[in-house]
Amino acid sequence: MVRIAHVLPGTIAEELELEIGTRVVRINGAPVRDGVDFRFLEADASLEVELATERGERYLFEIEKDPGEPLGVALAPDAVRQCSNKCVFCFIDGNPNGARRSLWLKDDDFRLSFTYGTYVTLTNLGERGFERLIEQRLSPLYVSVHATEPDVRMRLLGVARGGDILAQLRRLTSEGLEVHTQVVLCPGWNDGAHLDRTIDDLWDVGPRALSLSVVPVGLTRYNLNRPVRQLASHEAAAAIAQVERARVRAQRERDTGWAYCADEMFYLAGLPLPAAEYYDDWPLTENGVGAVRTLLDAFDAGVGALPPQHGRRIGIVTGTRMATVLQPLAERLNARRGAHASIVTVENGYFGHTVTTAGLLPGADVQSAIARDGPFDVVLIPAESLNDDDHFIDDVPFHAVVASASPAHIVAAHEITSALAAA
Repeated sequence: MVRIAHVLPGTIAEELELEIGTRVVRINGAPVRDGVDFRFLEADASLEVELATERGERYLFEIEKDPGEPLGVALAPDAVRQCSNKCVFCFIDGNPNGARRSLWLKDDDFRLSFTYGTYVTLTNLGERGFERLIEQRLSPLYVSVHATEPDVRMRLLGVARGGDILAQLRRLTSEGLEVHTQVVLCPGWNDGAHLDRTIDDLWDVGPRALSLSVVPVGLTRYNLNRPVRQLASHEAAAAIAQVERARVRAQRERDTGWAYCADEMFYLAGLPLPAAEYYDDWPLTENGVGAVRTLLDAFDAGVGALPPQHGRRIGIVTGTRMATVLQPLAERLNARRGAHASIVTVENGYFGHTVTTAGLLPGADVQSAIARDGPFDVVLIPAESLNDDDHFIDDVPFHAVVASASPAHIVAAHEITSALAAA
């Protein structure tokens, strides 16, 4: 059952005077197990909705509405289905002691995959789960494959049931569902010939396997070499070449790139970032595939229209990976718009030097770097480094960083020029 967390104004729910905290028990006789069930069932034009209030009262409403019209409630979050795998590169093993509680949650929940695009392994999905995916048409799904050879995948995931991925993908796609697939590349584990096999197997699943993204394993000082190590430059370059061969075939046979390497792969290999055409319709930016190209192209499009900055002292905060990428942008701001912009490079003291991405910047290190390099009139902080509660990965709140940097104006930004125009 699910609970009503909010009733939206001007909706059927408000007209019925539904109360916050009320449980939705059944719709048209079917039990409502979670939010996905609710959204699936409420789409019908004729509804019988059984409710239970916090006082124990039961109501049955008969509702006639337009097909697809929502009832107008926001639901309390569902309990997350946790992962029971023992992946050799698990991010949980990379957490420091004292990390906030939410960082210890290992999710492997197909509902989050369908709703938010998070990747799942499908290992904890039994027969009823597969039947539900098919019945409710929960598509596209985002699936962490890592390897298609059963023994290789079982070794990576640490569970015996991890070897059935190809049969699972074929079953889903044969029923009309679509999937985006992912390989987290671990040197000596699933690279080389194993990666070639995975690419070929996923291609043979057919066009409903919409994409394959290859991303390098990310490790902190707490799980580095335990037992997985980072990719070397030549290994990243070799994987890029393997993916490129798959892209040539995909362009020829299906008129799409289909296979993509994450931005980080190109930086590890010391190769230029691809142009926008590489990313087709940008399906995977949340997975680090094309996010940097999006940032760079947005800057190119916006810098000419940005008002003159007249010596404005601008700090652009980023991690060690992006510092050299953003330095030319700061120089262009200074030359074209009269700014005094500089890159504020933050070394990650929370996870260690191996974690270079801006999305995992700790608030304490951001504070120290701004104080070290300032003073500034305005500071841009990557918005992806904050969670929905505006906290950094080390649980430092954004408002604490704002207060410590006063009187500088601190902005959480997704893009440079639009943030400066609004600041």
